[in-house]
Amino acid sequence: MGAQSTSLLESAIAQVAAEVDELFDQLLQVPDDARARLYQAMRHAAIGGGKRLRPLLVIATASIFNVSRVYAVRAGTAVEAIHVYSLVHDDLPCMDDDDLRRGKPTVHKAFDEATAVLAGDSLHALAFEILADAATHPDPFTRSELIATLATASGPSGMAGGQMMDLEAEKSSFDLPTVTRLQALKTGALIAASVEMGAILGHVPPEGRTHLRGYARDIGLAFQIVDDIMDVEGDEALAGKALHKDADAGKATFVSLMGLERAKQQAGMLVEQSVSHLAGYGHEADLLRAIARYVLERDR
Repeated sequence: MGAQSTSLLESAIAQVAAEVDELFDQLLQVPDDARARLYQAMRHAAIGGGKRLRPLLVIATASIFNVSRVYAVRAGTAVEAIHVYSLVHDDLPCMDDDDLRRGKPTVHKAFDEATAVLAGDSLHALAFEILADAATHPDPFTRSELIATLATASGPSGMAGGQMMDLEAEKSSFDLPTVTRLQALKTGALIAASVEMGAILGHVPPEGRTHLRGYARDIGLAFQIVDDIMDVEGDEALAGKALHKDADAGKATFVSLMGLERAKQQAGMLVEQSVSHLAGYGHEADLLRAIARYVLERDR
């Protein structure tokens, strides 16, 4: 990635992280009553840390169509609330049983399992509360489409369905098409929804989003392939979480099925393909292009 793209991306990541943290801080003020521990757990999970890739994608896509940044940040924070809830639940002993997330103790370790379940539930609800609010967009039809898009991407036809397939992967021998489908749901659906929601905010009709969907599909798959590569080659201190867990559990991954070198080649091809979907745009899509290249080069 060129120096200019790197600078553009670093600046954008820092700004989006600050904006998302500020909105979470406003929305999750700790009440002076018996719910305080729940709010503290939600804040522990949501504020500080993480790549904020999904809100960044919402904002970068929306900016192409000159959408108000306030609307884009709110929609992006809703997606991030869903992502964070999924991490809180994924880390539970009944799922992936992780002690570390984003370089700090997971919610069930910092608090307890029951609080972690409720924190995840509440972050899930918060996402749709944000999207239903007129502050996110004055047009109720736009808000309704945002809600429907995020709901579909979060449920059994999206992220939750992919997580169920991931649990099944521990006791089944999945082939490459099945692993690809698993990751398209578990990881790709929320990434795709982020781009779609940026286009929805920009009033782009569904038939006009095909190239953006292609971009999102390709970076979503590249993101997961790089994740699998990092699970083999990565540094736990940089990743802020335990690595090598898929191999230890005997799960099929892109690396185990394709081999390390072929997986790296495939990720590179997908990123270049994703950028090619943006050929119809000029400099206004430079941030989306930089995000695609970042997916390939990231180390955490």
